[in-house]
Amino acid sequence: MSDFADFADFAMVFPGQGSQSVGMLSELFDSFPQVSEIFEQASDILHYDLAKLVKFGPEEKLNITTFTQPAMLVADLACYRVWQSVSLGLVPRYLAGHSLGEYAALVVSGVLDFKDALLLVKARGEYMQAACEPGVGAMAAVLGADPALILASCQEVTETHPGWIVQPANFNAIGQTVIAGHTQAVEQVMVQLKARGVKRAILLPVSVPSHCLLMQSAANKLALDFKTMTFSAPNIPIIHNVDVAMHHSPLAIQGALLAQIYKPVQWVQTIQYLAEQKMHKIIESGPGKVLSGLIKRIDSNIRTVCIDTPKSIDEAMILCK
Repeated sequence: MSDFADFADFAMVFPGQGSQSVGMLSELFDSFPQVSEIFEQASDILHYDLAKLVKFGPEEKLNITTFTQPAMLVADLACYRVWQSVSLGLVPRYLAGHSLGEYAALVVSGVLDFKDALLLVKARGEYMQAACEPGVGAMAAVLGADPALILASCQEVTETHPGWIVQPANFNAIGQTVIAGHTQAVEQVMVQLKARGVKRAILLPVSVPSHCLLMQSAANKLALDFKTMTFSAPNIPIIHNVDVAMHHSPLAIQGALLAQIYKPVQWVQTIQYLAEQKMHKIIESGPGKVLSGLIKRIDSNIRTVCIDTPKSIDEAMILCK
């Protein structure tokens, strides 16, 4: 831990599902050989051409969680490898990842090696897809509502309908909370919130209802895979998004990763914690700029750059000087 004080005064965050798109990182593919190299490594491990899927789609396949999760992990780490090659040794003081993005943080911090992380993410996606039949579960983004009101509506629906599951899944930003659970339960919460003056609640085009109790079986299966992998103590502190805490023992890290599958992502609190640590510069390592947008809504004093193009990498270097 004493070495952490020597790191630079910026944090790095890694996006998860929802940031993927066909053609992502196209400029980095053209400009930095490290990007093609890591995608080739991943393709050898996965036994399918991940770069081809990312470059050309089809979009429907890329958006299936069993393919999205490996694609996003590799994309996040590709951006970080480019950063390493140009940043002259600048190392972030803290790391955090949004849901799946936490696995990229684990690789960067030395908790997992790349192959193990990729195999775990592949299994994670498969287990999550299998945990809930298509159409049984759903997710919805609720905009402009107090999280307490959303939680109360979820509790009311589950109390009224025993056996239904619906709960907050992502506290993404001020005024943006995602709920997840059984499709009927999610829709019922949306109806209740509209009746209580909430103007926008939008069903999301996802293949699984992440971060709710419908994913408990996926966590149970992944726990068995963890026993076959080597976890190490982090070299860079990671703020885990399930409890907004730094864990140093491999067992504690595994516990946070398993709970993350069926409990909500505390992204607002994560960014607020980084702000309290005077991390007013945050680099998003991965495609899409989703986290940069959320961070600005949480704390407008934080300066962000998403390093998914050569130009943005130059901007990040200027930010961190």
